[in-house]
Amino acid sequence: MYTMQECCKLTGLSYDTLKYDCNEGLIPNVNRDKFNNYRIFDDNDINWINSLKCLKKCGFSLKEMRIYLDLCMQGPSTIQQRKQILLRQRSEVEKQITSLNDTLDYIDRKNALYDKFLSGELEYYSYLTKSSNSQ
Repeated sequence: MYTMQECCKLTGLSYDTLKYDCNEGLIPNVNRDKFNNYRIFDDNDINWINSLKCLKKCGFSLKEMRIYLDLCMQGPSTIQQRKQILLRQRSEVEKQITSLNDTLDYIDRKNALYDKFLSGELEYYSYLTKSSNSQ
């Protein structure tokens, strides 16, 4: 069993984020100790919290996470629905990756151009300034 602080260390969540997720019902069935009524977590909770972190990284909204959680709580009869949700989100993540790769390509092209300016291989020009060497 793990305290809130231990759970935070194991999952990389801040204390406030973990408390928020618990209060929002995103971490179901969290036990409490008998003496102080503090939340205590087990390995299943830790595994679910790590899954929840991944859903957040995938861009799931709070509402979508709740829907997914509700389906998970219903058991194996909802596996197909959960799979469809993840496949749709996978498509969105692929679009984000493509966009980020395009951004990296832009940065690489600009840096290569700047290297040519710095080495003297290419005369400097800018589309933003008016000068005799602008193109």
